[in-house]
Amino acid sequence: QVQLVDTGGGLVQAGGSLRLSCAASGGTFSIYGMGWFRQAPGKEREFVAAISRSGSSTYYADSVKGRFTISRDNAKNTVYLQMNSLKPEDTAVYYCAASQKGDYGLKWGRSYDYWGQGTQVTVSS
Repeated sequence: QVQLVDTGGGLVQAGGSLRLSCAASGGTFSIYGMGWFRQAPGKEREFVAAISRSGSSTYYADSVKGRFTISRDNAKNTVYLQMNSLKPEDTAVYYCAASQKGDYGLKWGRSYDYWGQGTQVTVSS
């Protein structure tokens, strides 16, 4: 059983940056594909970014491509989401997730087995 703890959210002005972290425990981190999702009030959860087990492949939603960067440190059992040029529409609760399927279907929420508790990101205009 893997436990995920998301941290790093906060309030930032439009154009600013935040870095989210997701620390994993209770499992072998390097076997999991990892992803970030977000959910804004009144909206469905949506895919943000994902990274393969080795970190060699990354995937992004079109809405964040060029602004967000996902990375992982398997030695520290941590995945990161660097968010730059933030916009008010990025406001949401952000969740990290771990997939036992490894590197397959990482853009789909149903591929993930474990989820963090979420961290709030608020971008003011």
